Amino acid sequence: MNKPARIALVGDYRPEAVAHQAIPPAVKLAAASLDIPVTAEWLPTETVTSPAIFENFDAIWVVPGSPYKNDHGAYMAITYARENNIPFLGSCGGFQYAVIEYARSVMGWHDAIHAETDTKGRVVIAPLSCSLVEKTGDIVIAPDSVIAKAYGCLQTHEGYHCNFGVNPEFVAELEGFPLQITAWDSEGDVRGVELPDHKYFVATLFQSERAALRNALSPLVVELIKAAYR
Repeated sequence: MNKPARIALVGDYRPEAVAHQAIPPAVKLAAASLDIPVTAEWLPTETVTSPAIFENFDAIWVVPGSPYKNDHGAYMAITYARENNIPFLGSCGGFQYAVIEYARSVMGWHDAIHAETDTKGRVVIAPLSCSLVEKTGDIVIAPDSVIAKAYGCLQTHEGYHCNFGVNPEFVAELEGFPLQITAWDSEGDVRGVELPDHKYFVATLFQSERAALRNALSPLVVELIKAAYR
């Protein structure tokens, strides 16, 4: 690829959101570390009305900020990336929506819901027992996972801004499906998932992009760009 890798940042930009402040420098730092030309374009969810909008992008990142102004657009982005082997990263809200999209589209849980936006159906994303708004915590990573290879270790410490996570009752239902849980917090709650046979499909409840605010690389953003440029 001679032209710059194009990354779609799917979400509703808010200048006061810490993660949104971190995303542009996270992309810039990762691109510089790889010496790869990259352009990252914000796509407000209200503009995502057809999968065709992604045809000229090399990667999709569904960024934090749920509920989105157009939830359907966020789900459309995830489905497109998953079905077309397009490198995908979901962080915070992007993680939550990626789990629901998988439950609905692959597992057949058509009534899978997010407790933040719905009241009827099977709750896949539920309120956390303790808020993680502007909190940090240790993350344990599965050996040989995509996330482990990105970090080069089996433990990290990351920041959050969320009140919702994966319903523990849903976890057992993933057995036998390709989507793998590969990151947990110190209590064993789900913090990251991935599709191992996909070009790059990773979603985390934590916001690895926050590393850029201390002028450090986000390993997950680095790997997203590498996958986009291949």
